[in-house]
Amino acid sequence: MCEKNYCVIMAGGIGARFWPLSKSSVPKQFLDIMGTGRSFIRATFERFLPIVPAQNFFVVTSKAYKKLVLEHLPELDESQVLCEPIRRNTAPCIAYATYRIAERCNDANIVVTPADHLVLDGREFERVVRTGLDFVDGNEHLMTIGIAPTRPETGYGYIQYNKNEVAKEVHKVKTFTEKPDKEIAKAFVKSGDFLWNSGIFIWSLRAIKSAFEKNLPQIAASFSKGKGVYGPDNEIEFIESL
Repeated sequence: MCEKNYCVIMAGGIGARFWPLSKSSVPKQFLDIMGTGRSFIRATFERFLPIVPAQNFFVVTSKAYKKLVLEHLPELDESQVLCEPIRRNTAPCIAYATYRIAERCNDANIVVTPADHLVLDGREFERVVRTGLDFVDGNEHLMTIGIAPTRPETGYGYIQYNKNEVAKEVHKVKTFTEKPDKEIAKAFVKSGDFLWNSGIFIWSLRAIKSAFEKNLPQIAASFSKGKGVYGPDNEIEFIESL
């Protein structure tokens, strides 16, 4: 196991699409909807545990869910639960975890995942994630995991990719399309050039910091001001001010 591998679990959503099973007080990431004996967030943690040491996990969530996270993931220290004062979608969530990890490991490789995926083939999933972490190590590529579509689903994002390989199984992304209508989704699936976007991302710390600085400089500037402040004792006031 590589000590510079980190996992960021995004667990701040309220799970509105699963209502009435999922409620704002106990959203879907904390439910055992599949009847497996494990909540979604527990299954996510266990899925990555063979790849990432327990001390290298961070969960980004709402302040309201901190207690629930620690109940479901008792292996984590309180300092590994990063609490957003309000939800600001994906970029600030990832930035928060990125700049916190930077205080601990400047050459980290990071996988970012939602808390609520269902994965049936754990062995193959682990192989794919390890392949991704090996690929991004030491470079500035940003990687997303694609899933072969089985139907013209309109509720997912699609990745069009160039089939000339960068490395084995790794391809350059050509376009992203978010939630197309039915006819466009049918064309995507028929073409064979599109994958569903899993929402699981893999990159080096250097790469994601560089991407923030280039594409979202305001976010990069805001979070970089916390250098030397990040940590369980000092960061709460700083994060709330952001």
